[in-house]
Formats: sequence, structure tokens, C-alpha cells
Amino acid sequence: MLQSLLNAWKLPDLRTRLLFTAFIIALYRFGSFVPVPGVDLGAISDLIQGGGVFGFFNVLAGGAFERVAVFALGIMPYITASIIFTLLTTVIPQLEAIAKEGESGAKKINQYTRYTTIVLSLVQAIAFVFLFRTQGAFPPENPLTPYKFYLIVFTLTVGAGLVMWLGELITQRGIGNGISLIIFASIISALPGGLYNMIRVMNPLEWLIMALIALGVIVAIIMVQEGQRRIPIQYAKRVVGRKMYGGQSTYLPLRVNMAGVIPVIFASAVMLFPVTLAQMTPWEWAQTAATTIGPGSWAYLAVEVLLIILFTYFYTAVQFNPLDQADNLRKHGGFIPGIRPGRPTAQYLDRVLTRITLPGALFLAAIVVLPTLLIRFMGVPFFFGGTSLLIVIGVALDTMKQMESQLLMRHYEGFLK
Repeated sequence: MLQSLLNAWKLPDLRTRLLFTAFIIALYRFGSFVPVPGVDLGAISDLIQGGGVFGFFNVLAGGAFERVAVFALGIMPYITASIIFTLLTTVIPQLEAIAKEGESGAKKINQYTRYTTIVLSLVQAIAFVFLFRTQGAFPPENPLTPYKFYLIVFTLTVGAGLVMWLGELITQRGIGNGISLIIFASIISALPGGLYNMIRVMNPLEWLIMALIALGVIVAIIMVQEGQRRIPIQYAKRVVGRKMYGGQSTYLPLRVNMAGVIPVIFASAVMLFPVTLAQMTPWEWAQTAATTIGPGSWAYLAVEVLLIILFTYFYTAVQFNPLDQADNLRKHGGFIPGIRPGRPTAQYLDRVLTRITLPGALFLAAIVVLPTLLIRFMGVPFFFGGTSLLIVIGVALDTMKQMESQLLMRHYEGFLK
């Protein structure tokens, strides 16, 4: 591993990309500590300590939400906009046609996503200002004036747009996926404080148990993230002019967890909606729903597990279309041995994908539920949730693979052996 890092540092192009990525992440972390003016941070800190959706926002923003910093909204508006257009592309034929136009279509979709991100950031900034006011963040000696309202909303909106731009800069000129690396840096920033709290309240035996559990979880996540079912593909021989093409054998990889961490984010957002509504409104039904399925309750865990399974199947269906895949195979002269081309191939792929998706969905649910069980039965001060762990490991693997490809192109041995 160390030799691979040294080899990467020796390459001028790769070294420049690494330094640029580090600079952008440092700039992002600096913006996470610059607060907007006129907000009582003590009231916001009490809101974060209650956990729930605001604690989740704070983790993804690297603590910027708790400090009401310029980058308090983080990258969540962009992620929400991306998810919206991913779903709309499968529903609206016009967007689907644009997405199939290749690079030009991808640029149009990205542009629409940017505009939607700004709109969502504006709406979210306004909602958070009103939420801060209900939490007492603007005391009588420092009231919320119209000027202060517009200043805070404008700052948060521009900050979210700037975070989106920084992420795209990393993708274009750095190494890895910029948006994912920004989330990675935000989550990792909580690691030193969390380790300190665990050292302070846990004895050496508990430390050893937690280290073994963490190691097992990390290994399991890597195995499931990299796990795939390889469908054998055979291409028929074709004669074009004086040359013969095809005849080779390959495989179609179907990942066990094709949906990634998206189902967990969807399920968390749906489950925490009643709690968020109860904190922002005085409605009695919202208070009842928040009490019944509040975070940590058995009803909450059961419904969240069910939602994760449903969203995993839904997002997998969005990402992988068996009919399109079977059509592409037939156009290029490929077929699955023992399966007729066309609709039988699509039915076979759909059947295999349905079977391998269930273990992946159950694994996602188990990783999300595990921290709650550790807190309840072992009294562990768990600061690193299952969603955060999935994101961190997934981003680390993707970044290492990109560096691996850069090294292999220059005849160096990479990270993954």
C-alpha cells in the first residue's frame, strides 16, 4: 500500500490531481467553519443533539449545519436533485430521450440538475431560517430582521451552489468522484471527536470488542459491495468483409448491491419525516406519529427495514433494465448459453437480479440496524452510523479503483492485488 502511494506520488499528472483534490477539500472544510451572522448557535446545538434528520444533515455537512456555516446545507440539495432527475428520466419520455443522446444529453441533464439544486437550496434555506426562529436562535436582543433573513438565505443558497461547483471541480481536475469525496471528508471529520469520546467512556475490553465488530462490518461491507453474479455471455461469429468478428466468451456482472446506499438515504428520509414535522409544527397527529415510530423504537426499526428492502428493489429496477440489456445483447450478436435471445433473456436476467438483490437489501438493513442494537444492548457511544460507514467504504473503494487505473496505465502495480 505504501509503495503504491509512493508510485502514485512519482507521477506528475497524478500528483497534481492529488494535490488539487486535497486543496479543494481543505477549502470546503474551511467554509464549513465560517458561520453566517446573527444566529444563536447554542439553540442550534440543542436541536442537533436531539438526533434525527438534523443530526443526519449535520453528519453529511461535516458539522457545518450545527455551526450554521456558509456550507451548512452541504451537498444534500445536489444529491436530492440528482435523485429526482434519475427517477424522472425513467418516467418522462422526453428526459429519457435526452439521456440517450450521449455526452450532449448528459450535459443537458447535468445543467437541469444544477438549476434544480439552486432552487432546492433556496427553499431549504428559507425553511431552515424559520426552523431556527422556532428554536429560539434569534433572541429578542438579536431579532430576525428582513435584512438578516435575506442575508442568511442568500449566504446558505450560494454556499450550497459553491459546494456543488467544488465537487464538480474535483471530478474534472482531481481524482475520484468530487461529490462523493466531499461527503467522505464531511463524515471523516467527525472521526477524531468520536474516537476521543469512545476512549473517554469505554474500558479496554469494550474497545477490543468494538474493534473486532468494526473490522467484521468493514470486511462484510467490502465483500457485499464488490460481490457480483457473473452471467456468461457468448458472442456469435460474424464475417464482415474479409475479417471475422466475435466468437469470444465474456460475462455480464450483476452486482449484489446495485443500488448502493441510495435505499438507506430514501428510507431514512421517509422515516424521519414525522419526527421533523413534529419538531417544526404543533399538529397533534404529527406528534403522535413521531412518538410511535420515533428513532430507536422497535416500530421504527421494523418499518425502516421494510422500506430499505422496497427501495433497494425499486432503485435497482431504475438502474438496470433487463429488456434494454437483452436488446443490446441481441443487436451485438451476444446470447446467454441455454437461453434464447430477446424476451427469454430479459426474463432470465430479471429472475437472477431479483434473487441476488434480496441478500443485498437485507445486508443494507442489517448495517443500518446494527448501531441501534449496539447502543441499546451494549451502551456504546456510537457516533458512526451504518449509513456513514457504507458511504465512507464505498467512496474509498471507488477512489482506489480510479488511482489503480491511473497506475496500471503507467505500468505500476496498483492498490488492489
